[in-house]
Amino acid sequence: MEITTINTELVAKMFLAGAKNLDAKKEWINELNVFPVPDGDTGTNMSMTIMSAAREVSALEKPEMKALAKAISSGSLRGARGNSGVILSQLFRGFTKVIAEYDEINVQILSDSFQKAVETAYKAVMKPKEGTILTVAKGMSDRALELCDDTEDLVYFCEEVIKEGDRVLDLTPEMLPVLKQAGVVDSGGQGLMQVMKGAMDALLGKEVDYTIEGAETIKKAPESTGTSYNIEAQANQEIKFAYCTQFLIMLDTPITLQQENEFKSYLETIGDSIVVVADDEIVKVHVHTNDPGLAMQRGLTYGSLTTIIIENMKLERDEKISALKEKEMQSAGIPEEKEEKEEKPAEPPKEMGFISVSIGEGINEIFKGLGVDYIIEGGQTMNPSTEDMLNAIEKVNAKTVFILPNNKNIILAANQAASLVEDKKIIVIPTKTIPQGITALINYIPDSTPEDNEQRMSSEISMVKTGQVTYAVRDTVIDDKEIKQDDFMGIGDSGILSVGQNLEPTVMDMMKQLVDEDSAIVSIYYGEDTKEEDANALGEKIGEAFPDVEIEVHYGGQPIYYYVISVE
Repeated sequence: MEITTINTELVAKMFLAGAKNLDAKKEWINELNVFPVPDGDTGTNMSMTIMSAAREVSALEKPEMKALAKAISSGSLRGARGNSGVILSQLFRGFTKVIAEYDEINVQILSDSFQKAVETAYKAVMKPKEGTILTVAKGMSDRALELCDDTEDLVYFCEEVIKEGDRVLDLTPEMLPVLKQAGVVDSGGQGLMQVMKGAMDALLGKEVDYTIEGAETIKKAPESTGTSYNIEAQANQEIKFAYCTQFLIMLDTPITLQQENEFKSYLETIGDSIVVVADDEIVKVHVHTNDPGLAMQRGLTYGSLTTIIIENMKLERDEKISALKEKEMQSAGIPEEKEEKEEKPAEPPKEMGFISVSIGEGINEIFKGLGVDYIIEGGQTMNPSTEDMLNAIEKVNAKTVFILPNNKNIILAANQAASLVEDKKIIVIPTKTIPQGITALINYIPDSTPEDNEQRMSSEISMVKTGQVTYAVRDTVIDDKEIKQDDFMGIGDSGILSVGQNLEPTVMDMMKQLVDEDSAIVSIYYGEDTKEEDANALGEKIGEAFPDVEIEVHYGGQPIYYYVISVE
């Protein structure tokens, strides 16, 4: 069987088949996840990332390659979760930049797409780690480059590329000692290979179910649940600029980068929520403004306008809220309320605001007490996506917004969200633990500039040592420590510090490695599965062992982790 070109329809089928295969294997991929700890979330993160794009692809009806490429790129970007998900979204972003320019794909174009995918993904990671999904992707890219001059058969080409991917994947334990100790390959790399193998099944014409659950919701605006919470949230949403204005500019001549930047700068003077996407022939413009005519007049200086859409967002919002309230009252048997409430004037944005990732009722309250404007529920095994970050940013009415990821697996998604925001200054403080996030907030000074606060907070978080106590989900060996399923683990900033079958001795063993002569305060946050009396008893025991430090015990309410302990 020889195939020399792939059209848009087949590309879409291959992508959907890859997504379905990854989704079907996510639990298996989770089981491979031992780096840096065996917490099992890589498969889930990658699946949520690719399925976000799959829903957008499924919603398209007979798309051209450019539209398909955009659905894959934007869908995966907005759904990206965790490091593995962000890297996967960047691989798709680079890949689609190339295929978007063609109606059909041959071996040379596919090879070029692989090169661009790897280039884009490596650029997105500040310190690329070999032995991961990046290494597997690069191995396939290098093999594709070798093959592109030797064959025109896409079946042979893809089979050989996948063989090389499997070969490199098998080598990842030699690149990351933690994988070798556990006797597994890299979970992110395995996830990528499942995407490739699913796509290969579609290329070969194997029977695949291309149905993507939830895809139909992309075709129309999602309906509100009708709850009071959603109604009030929508009613209180600030609309500073009333008109959502969208149009296409059919360019007289290609727009230069300088002209594009000048156009964006002008739009910033009359509105917000600005998106300007340009290519050689058209410019897509989106802006929220109180004077659509000014935006269109400036657009006319570059060419003719088409596909003009102007929507009064205040009017639409008010009509929707009215309908939702009426529906809710009818469902509850409450007579329609005739009294009209006076609309509150929009509040001016404050100088600085905060978003924090948190999980657990007690820790949430601590963050709110320290001035956090918006809490994103998430954590080690539930990584917020880039879209979650963007939604949170939109809800914080501040000129500068600080994001505290509080988990190293969420920092990439936060940085990616920050790069997509144009109407606010976004600063990501690279907090890797909950205690680091709390320390960052304690060291925030309202009268200082955003830059000074960024420097101070980033500096202070390095002074905090964190210990987290949880349990293992599988047998493995990490840091020369043999770990059995359901063992307790004391995890420090640099790795696993203690392992045991009993909780309290495991905690005390960890504390001996965290507390030193410079330590002054130990803060203990106990989880939802830990009793308050047990936490207090543990605090007393730590106080007896380390009489020179002050002990604080707080209810954290976090799942999975029995204790999160800060040492300063």
